[in-house]
Amino acid sequence: MDGWETRRRRTPGFDWCIIRLGLPGTIRGVVVDTSFFRGNYPEQCSLEACAIAGLPTAEELANEAVEWTEILPQVSLSGDSQNAFAIEGDETEEPFTHLRFKIYPDGGVARLRVYGEAVPDWDRLKRIGGDLDLAAVENGGLVLSCSDMFFGHRHNLIMPGRAVNMSDGWETKRRRGPGHDWVTIKLGSPGHINRLEVDTSYFKGNFPESCSLEGCKTTGHVLPVSLDWKRILPRVKLQAHTRHLFEEEVIDAGIVSHVRFNIFPDGGVSRLRVYGSF
Repeated sequence: MDGWETRRRRTPGFDWCIIRLGLPGTIRGVVVDTSFFRGNYPEQCSLEACAIAGLPTAEELANEAVEWTEILPQVSLSGDSQNAFAIEGDETEEPFTHLRFKIYPDGGVARLRVYGEAVPDWDRLKRIGGDLDLAAVENGGLVLSCSDMFFGHRHNLIMPGRAVNMSDGWETKRRRGPGHDWVTIKLGSPGHINRLEVDTSYFKGNFPESCSLEGCKTTGHVLPVSLDWKRILPRVKLQAHTRHLFEEEVIDAGIVSHVRFNIFPDGGVSRLRVYGSF
């Protein structure tokens, strides 16, 4: 079984594990995946969270002095299933750093997926200074929508680090009619964009012919149809398997909160970096 499975419990109690989140953030939902666990999945589970600065050890996190907040009360699970649960409540609006996952009384879970929004330490980032990738997921960036993502998910575009292969980017299907593909991104913080990086690594016969970038200043996760998009990067040619750096080409559009990245007519891009000040 490619998951976490505990021994059969012969005494009262439950099993648990502590997880450090990759990024501090607010949690919106979880999926408890019991795939392939049919006769040995837990009957129930629950989830608690806490926020602790630094990098506490496992021993420190297991200490009874740690204040855990229950974000998912004890719920029933089904075997060999994707058990999805929404995380709701005022207490969940605070950013968390660690989770404690409890299973009752024992059993196996293939995967635990935790979905939410990264909440960066803006005070620390201001002290560091300099340009910041405002679109990066670790800085609170969020891909809101796209025209198509047939081959590669839109969220790959703002993930940390370089792409590991072609499937680790955003790729659309081949367009057979007029138009072009696009993706909209909510920046982690409104800011002034100074330079861009468009990385087409691994896309050799399927990279876009060209791209452009627009920006606007608004609020929320749902963009109205009529928005005053301002040009930030005019349409420029792209090359295969290349990290394109644009600075002189960037047009001053003032402070923007959202960007729309256009590719012509279709294709794949590994990463988009939107560097600016906030």
